[in-house]
Amino acid sequence: MVERSTKPYLIRAIHEWCSDSNLTPYLSVKVNAQTRVPMEYVKNGEIVLNVAYDATHKLTIGNDSIQFAARFNGVSRECSIPIEAVLGVFARENGQGLFFPQESAPADTSAPGTANGPDTSPSSPNGGKPKLQVVK
Repeated sequence: MVERSTKPYLIRAIHEWCSDSNLTPYLSVKVNAQTRVPMEYVKNGEIVLNVAYDATHKLTIGNDSIQFAARFNGVSRECSIPIEAVLGVFARENGQGLFFPQESAPADTSAPGTANGPDTSPSSPNGGKPKLQVVK
């Protein structure tokens, strides 16, 4: 049995907490080939997006991707963000939320979203599971 990632559940939880607290949920995203966002707003390979319900249309935070439509400079654009590209989810007003260790690209050609063993990247100094950090 493949272990499910906690990341999409944590993103949904922080998004809900922001919404319930009248705060504005933002996503920090590392743009990759699978990320569909307006490229003119990408800086240094990253983009920060307002994902509040009143800033998006048809927002869906799934287990594999986040999808929505939003207006950028008055023009509606469709966005699709793979969960693995999300660097963090936080409230704009106070910066509280969660930031995730950057995931490395899979080394093999297995199907997207499959587990490739434990994360041994430099962001996991113990060579084990990645750790979440609460930012206040």
